[in-house]
Amino acid sequence: MAQGFSMNEYPNVDQIYKDLRKLISLPIRSIRKDAMDDILHNYFEKKCSKSKAMITKASEYIPGGVQHNLSFNHPFPLVFTKASGAYLYDLDGNKYIDFLQAGGPTVLGSNPSIVRKKVIELLDTTGPVTGLFHEYEYKLAQKIVELVPSVEMFRMLGSGTEACMASIRVARLATKKKNIVKMGGAYHGWSDQLAYGLRIPGTRHFEANGVPKSIFKYTQEFYPNDLNALESVLKRNRFRGGTAAVLIEPVGPESGTRPLDFDFNKGVRELCNKYGALLIFDEVVTAFRIGLSGAQGYFGVDPDLTIFGKVVAGGYPSAGGLGGKKEYMKYVSAGLQTGTKKALIGGTMAANPLSSAAGYFTLCEMEKTGALEKSGRAGDRLTKGLQKLIKKYDLPFVAFNQGSICHLETVGTMLLDINIKKFWTIKKTIAEAHKRKHAMEEMGAAYMSEGLVTLAGSRLYTSASDTDAVIDDALKRFDRVFQKVEGVA
Repeated sequence: MAQGFSMNEYPNVDQIYKDLRKLISLPIRSIRKDAMDDILHNYFEKKCSKSKAMITKASEYIPGGVQHNLSFNHPFPLVFTKASGAYLYDLDGNKYIDFLQAGGPTVLGSNPSIVRKKVIELLDTTGPVTGLFHEYEYKLAQKIVELVPSVEMFRMLGSGTEACMASIRVARLATKKKNIVKMGGAYHGWSDQLAYGLRIPGTRHFEANGVPKSIFKYTQEFYPNDLNALESVLKRNRFRGGTAAVLIEPVGPESGTRPLDFDFNKGVRELCNKYGALLIFDEVVTAFRIGLSGAQGYFGVDPDLTIFGKVVAGGYPSAGGLGGKKEYMKYVSAGLQTGTKKALIGGTMAANPLSSAAGYFTLCEMEKTGALEKSGRAGDRLTKGLQKLIKKYDLPFVAFNQGSICHLETVGTMLLDINIKKFWTIKKTIAEAHKRKHAMEEMGAAYMSEGLVTLAGSRLYTSASDTDAVIDDALKRFDRVFQKVEGVA
């Protein structure tokens, strides 16, 4: 394993797609009905009653009962009261192995003591926010510039969504062009212009409820792994205002749910150079999880701008930022001293002392302890173990990983394809996606009942806290779940 990276070897992308295509061609195999009924009654109703009661009360004041999409779990969200290393604990006292890791930011493991102590020291002195400059703003920016070769300057923002918004404004100012091209199926936050082609390539505006279609006049998508499709869009855009930027996740949309060929990013870099577009890497998930120099360091490709989130605040709030070359970052300079036309950017809580300090000490600790390599080894061990279990029970499921980002596809919901040219098939495809999503939710509930917290029942993040013993314990729990799948004797 290369130093500073979590990937020991790059996955066989062709084989993964072959396996995924087979998965979605077969009937759905989820938890048996009798087993699901038992899980709902004997685990969730009996052992999670305090969580259910609190969520029921919360639903009177909070739409849906929870504030964050990650919290929506079938049959109802659980209330967690403690996080430590590889484990989570709920309101009823149940203990879980944490493969959610807050959606990815806690590479060290949840609530690491070394970072927590530094944050408490800061709270005892400065407090969480002053609205004025603090030394950790400088220290965090300096650390990121040191770690990521393509980043010469860094500005912290309140979230990954805000950083994505800022990046496209900078690109338009820098290039004086209009169009933004994104990879279909990718999520780049919930701003109007980027709520396009979400989760499943080809969906265009279909999931952008509340956003006028006219907003997407200068936004296009292209199919993942298809350089010819990207070039076709870039060619067309020459006569429609030009392309300001191509925005991609370097491991593939939705944290590599559709993985990319190893050399794909280099091909995108070349096309951006050819057509005068900026290359923007969305490294909200991958920066400091795939590598200390980001996924861009692993692939050896320098983007013009990099979007940061997740790890940049070490699991604390206000996790977002934009980094890049000085010639582009001048457009996000603060204050009144610059004569450059600036992008409209704000954020009262951005770069607050608490988040800046947490991010700085998290990165220092990760660098010092080899956390990326440890989390990657855990991801490899987990994935290989899952692959053995899949073979053991002759299941069509697909498990693969990109370092500490692990995928366990049991229904392949996001691997369905939308064909806009055959518009009459779209409704049926979306209905199939909803059907598969429900099956995935049931798998997630089954995992939860065995003390395994995952992201939507299909993605798992490993951390440096996941020892061999933790992973081996987790695999025994997955074994028990797989025994309950339809068709397993």
